[in-house]
Amino acid sequence: MKRKTAITAAAAAILMAASCSLQETPYGFYSGDNFYRTEEDAESGLMYAYNALNYLEYLRGIWYVGDIPTDDMYPKSDEPGDIHMLENWTVNASTELTHYYYKYCYIGINRANIVIDKIGSSKLPEAVVSRVVGEAKFLRAWSYFNLVRTFGRCPVTLKPISSLEQTTSPLAKDIGEIYDIIIKDCTDASEMLLVSKSFGRVDKAAAQALLAKVYLTMASSKEYGVAGFREMDLDVDKTYALAAEQARHVVNDYPGVYGFDPDLRHIYDVYAPDGPEHIFIMSTDRSGTHEGMYTKIPLQFLPNNSSVPIFIKYPDGTLQQGNGNGWGVFLLNDDFVENAFLPTDKRRTELIHRSIYDQYGAEVTPSPVRGYFTSKYVDPDFIGERTSARPYLIRYSDIALVLAEAAGPAEGYPLVDAIRSRAGIAPLTPGLSLGDFRKAVLDERKRELAFEGNRLFDLRRTASVTKTVQEAGSMTEDEAAYYPIPQREVDLNPNVPSSQNNF
Repeated sequence: MKRKTAITAAAAAILMAASCSLQETPYGFYSGDNFYRTEEDAESGLMYAYNALNYLEYLRGIWYVGDIPTDDMYPKSDEPGDIHMLENWTVNASTELTHYYYKYCYIGINRANIVIDKIGSSKLPEAVVSRVVGEAKFLRAWSYFNLVRTFGRCPVTLKPISSLEQTTSPLAKDIGEIYDIIIKDCTDASEMLLVSKSFGRVDKAAAQALLAKVYLTMASSKEYGVAGFREMDLDVDKTYALAAEQARHVVNDYPGVYGFDPDLRHIYDVYAPDGPEHIFIMSTDRSGTHEGMYTKIPLQFLPNNSSVPIFIKYPDGTLQQGNGNGWGVFLLNDDFVENAFLPTDKRRTELIHRSIYDQYGAEVTPSPVRGYFTSKYVDPDFIGERTSARPYLIRYSDIALVLAEAAGPAEGYPLVDAIRSRAGIAPLTPGLSLGDFRKAVLDERKRELAFEGNRLFDLRRTASVTKTVQEAGSMTEDEAAYYPIPQREVDLNPNVPSSQNNF
C-alpha cells in the first residue's frame, strides 16, 4: 500500500515550482539570486504566473464549477469521478474536483505574489515594473475572485511562500476582507496598465472589467441577502454605481479596440482570439507540445464518432469540421435549451446542435449524439486531440450586461437590445421597472453567456440556486452559497476551521 502525504494548497505551489526543470519553458523555477534582473526575466516570471491558469484542474474548473452544478449543463451519466457530486449538489470537504480547483487558485496566487514582490522591488525601468506588476495584480485578483465566489471565506496571503513553514496562511476575518484585496489589486492594475490589447494578456480594460464584475457581485449579493454579505457594511446603490462606472469605461472608452462583434459565430472562431469581444482569453494553441500549451476543450463538448471527424451544419448550409474523438462529457440540459431560447434565437440555431454530419452534409446515422451540445468550442484544424479552442474568460458582451444591470433601464436598454438584435430576436419589453429590468438582464445573461462558466455565480449572487436548480432544491440558499473548504486544507492549516459554512 502506497503511503500518501497531504500538503496544503500553498505548499503544493512551492513543491510544484521547485520540482520543475530549469530547462522547461515557461515552467522553469528560478531562485531570487539569479532571476528578475532583466526585462526578459520579468516577462518569464509573469508568463509563469499566467501559466497557472492552464493547469487542467483550473481550466476545466471553469465548467465543473461554473456550469455543471446549474440548470444549463450536466455530465454524461457514465463519466467517472466526483463530477456527479457537483451535478447533484452533494459536494463535501472530500470532493476531489473542488480540492483541485482550490489548490490551483492558490498556486496562481503564489506565482503572482512572487512577481509582485520581486519586480515591485527591482531596479528595472518604471514602465516595465508598472506593466508586469499590473498584470500580476490582475492575476492575483482573478484567482481570489474565483476562490471567494466558490468557497467564501478562505486563507489570504499577499507575500510569496518559499518554505513549508509559511503555508498556514491566516483565514480572512470575513468575506469583505477578500473583496477589499481584490478591489485594491484591480484598482492598482487599472492605474498601472495601458489599454494594449494582446492575445492571452490583460490590460487596463481587463482590470476595469474585472472590477466591474466584482462590484456587481457585491451589490447584488448584498441586495439579495447572500450569506456573508448580509452583515456587510455596504451601500447597495453606491456599489451598483461603482460597477457601472468601471463597466462604462470598458463599454464606451475604447472604440476600435473593444466592442460588440457583429458576427455571432466570429466570437467563437479559434482564428479570431483578438476579436473585439475578447477582453481576456487564454493563449493556448494546437501547436503546443503538451497539454496546457494546447487544449482538449472540444473533446469535452463534442460527441464521439469513433474517431471519424464530424461536421457541424449551420442554418446557412455551411459545414465546420470538428473532432470525431470527442468524449461528450458536457451535455446541455434539454429544458434549458428548449425553454431559455426562442426557436429563432441565433444563440440556439447557430451555437447549439443535436445532429452531426459527414463531409458531404449528410446526417450521421445512427447518431452517436447523446444530447444537445454547443459549437462554442470547435477547432476545425485540430491535430489529434490538440486544439486551439480557448475559454472566454472575460468578453465585451459580459461587461455590457454588467453595465446594463448596474446602471438600469436608461443606459441598459440599448446594450441589451444590441445583444438581442445580434441574436436575431426582438428588443426587450420596453418600460420595465428597475427591478424587473435587472431580472430581464439576468435572464439575458443566461443565454448570452451560456456554457462559458458564469451561470453558477449569477445564481449565487442573486440567492436563486435552490429556486433554479432542481438538484439543490432541498438545500437552503446559505448552504448553496459556497462549497466547503477541502478537508486536506482544514487538516493541515490550523487557521482554517472545519465548517460547511465559510462566511
